Amino acid sequence: MAQVNLTLTHEEVLQVLTGDRDAAMKFLLERILNEIMKAESEEQLGAGLHERSEERQDYRNGTRERELNTRIGTLTLNVPRHRNEPFHTMVFENYQRSEAALIATMVQMVVMGVSSRKVEKVVTTLCGTSFSKSTVSELCKRLDKDVDQFKNRPLDFHEAPFLMLDATYFKVREDHRIRSKAFLVALAFKPDGKREVVGFDVFDAEENYSWQTFLSGLKERGLTDVRMVISDAHAAIRPAVAKVYPEAAWQRCQVHFLRNILSITPNKYKEALAIELRRMFTASTTEKARKVKEEIVAEYEGVAEQAMKTLEEGFEDSMTVNGLPKYLKEKIRTTNLLERLNRELKRRSDVIQVFPNPASVLRLMGAVTIEVNNTYMAGNRVYGDKTLDELRHTVFPALRRIADDQLKLLNAA
Repeated sequence: MAQVNLTLTHEEVLQVLTGDRDAAMKFLLERILNEIMKAESEEQLGAGLHERSEERQDYRNGTRERELNTRIGTLTLNVPRHRNEPFHTMVFENYQRSEAALIATMVQMVVMGVSSRKVEKVVTTLCGTSFSKSTVSELCKRLDKDVDQFKNRPLDFHEAPFLMLDATYFKVREDHRIRSKAFLVALAFKPDGKREVVGFDVFDAEENYSWQTFLSGLKERGLTDVRMVISDAHAAIRPAVAKVYPEAAWQRCQVHFLRNILSITPNKYKEALAIELRRMFTASTTEKARKVKEEIVAEYEGVAEQAMKTLEEGFEDSMTVNGLPKYLKEKIRTTNLLERLNRELKRRSDVIQVFPNPASVLRLMGAVTIEVNNTYMAGNRVYGDKTLDELRHTVFPALRRIADDQLKLLNAA
């Protein structure tokens, strides 16, 4: 992975701190993207500037200017050139896909007459006052092709020891009404320890079959072997996991579980109870956690009866991770690894507020997800081959027994 170093002079720092905010952001973004392309160039060449190296693959051949349209204005970037082989960069592919999707959505809103003044101002700034429906249509078709290709790609691995699921909800205009749509996402921990977004899609928020349809799609595309699923306690997820991946144990996200309990706790007890619940979640074993849970129930059942009932009902499913090594447990016990993606989705949706149609949700949020996925895939391995082999022999059989017990309880309910 290319390493990026950004250095600013004293004068440049003062310019950023004291100058116009938009100009400062434009300056910084230009510098950052140029440095990224320099690092990409060095990686492809196999050598730094003026460096002698046996690993050198090619030589520099200057740069060329290329413009990149963004919401803070047009950036002028210096794109490296190579002597023999073309220089390849992810900057324009990644950045412009999500930016183009956002702009296309805003233009659609203006064309349909459902935009706010803020959106109209941004569109006018970026696109001018002359844009046709046919131009927008062609842009949408190109973006839809990219998103659809990623969303429906065959998966080149069949085993995901851990699979995180999450949903984000957006307001969408459909049939002359504003409806809620769910954007479902699945993040897989691959056999090599890397993470990858393996699926996303848009469904009606009220459809109970959406998770089963979504998971079935993952399985059809090649993801056949899942050991543990981590998610919140949405009513449709448990039956869907049991139907599609019956051999997978379910881990209830501890952060969502904590919020569920505190949401029905009287305000005067929330702070103290939150501290006790975190102590329970960080216990080294399920037995120790159960002891803390019993202490919590004894202390709070008289003042937060419903909250304690929720704690009792969800406790066991929130402890599925306790058989994992500590460092891995910390990464798996919640769906926090999807928070970066959720922040990016929300940042774009805050501009739109109400999407003009369901297709625009998939187009924009899909483009953003593809962009963030590159960050996941470039990250460090969560575990190595040796660890995975150990898990297969020690932890996974126990997870299978937990999955069987959970399935029996679900069928008996």
